[in-house]
Amino acid sequence: MPSLRVLSAAEVDRLVPMRDAIEAVRKAFRSLSAGRARVPLRVHLDTSAGTALWMPGFVEGLGLGVKAVTVFPRNPARGLPTIQAAVLVQDPDTGTPLGLVEGASLTALRTGAATGLATDLLARREAGVVALFGCGGQARRQLEAVCTVRAVTQVRVYCPTPSHREAFADWARQQPWLQGASVFAAPSSEAAVRGAEVVVTATPSHQPVFAASDLGSGAHVNAIGAFTPQMREVPAEVVGRARVVVDSLEAARAEAGDLIQAAAEGAFDWGRAVELGRLVDDPSLGRRGPEEVTLFKSVGVAVQDVAVGVLALRRAAEVGAGVEVPWT
Repeated sequence: MPSLRVLSAAEVDRLVPMRDAIEAVRKAFRSLSAGRARVPLRVHLDTSAGTALWMPGFVEGLGLGVKAVTVFPRNPARGLPTIQAAVLVQDPDTGTPLGLVEGASLTALRTGAATGLATDLLARREAGVVALFGCGGQARRQLEAVCTVRAVTQVRVYCPTPSHREAFADWARQQPWLQGASVFAAPSSEAAVRGAEVVVTATPSHQPVFAASDLGSGAHVNAIGAFTPQMREVPAEVVGRARVVVDSLEAARAEAGDLIQAAAEGAFDWGRAVELGRLVDDPSLGRRGPEEVTLFKSVGVAVQDVAVGVLALRRAAEVGAGVEVPWT
């Protein structure tokens, strides 16, 4: 009898370590850039409480699925997460539903994995000083991903609320993957970014979160938070001087506010951007020297959800994890 396997957030975290998620999205991005995946632009629906999005994707030889995600900013006051989601994975040959995976944890994991992959391909090998903008759930996975691919020695975390950055720093110091790196709650964005070799922005900002003059040569930036044309985290001057890599050119042209606004201001030409999946097969398309600034701009695409969701469900079936629900 067909059944649907349901996985909780805790089960996703237990079944798919970050390093495995990075390898899963590596294959997914390669398929996307090679034309072996179909990913329509996500559907946005604004409501009085927030934004709902639907993200379908198909990856040849891997899977079919759709994520439904909501971003409701007033939820924390109700004791609920800002981001909630579910990922439905289907059999690509029959369309039969195979599993339902808690989507907020999967989103944070697969988004972190994309940052890990980009950092591995673009950051200098010796990069060890990290500036992290944002103190939410996404920021946690972002830091874990960077620590997975680089020997991080120092982390400076910044967000506008002092108590939040102190709490994040306390949490980070307890994580085994930090491997002895020091963690500081930076008093300002300038203190966070000056001298940083890897910068991660994971905020809902509509204005740049650091000054272009504070970013040193040779730095690598992962811009994660802005996912609409109106949002931006990175100054246009940085976009203009950087080697720009995106998760999906089609999606970035429609949604990446950092790049859209920089292009409108004459600081950026879309012909300079290259997809991350192309770097997987040809790293020469990325960093060209130790002094070059590199920028990975992510808006998130459904191939990531499909790749990590399929991996989680396969491992769950192997160990009997999750809850099986009869489907017919």
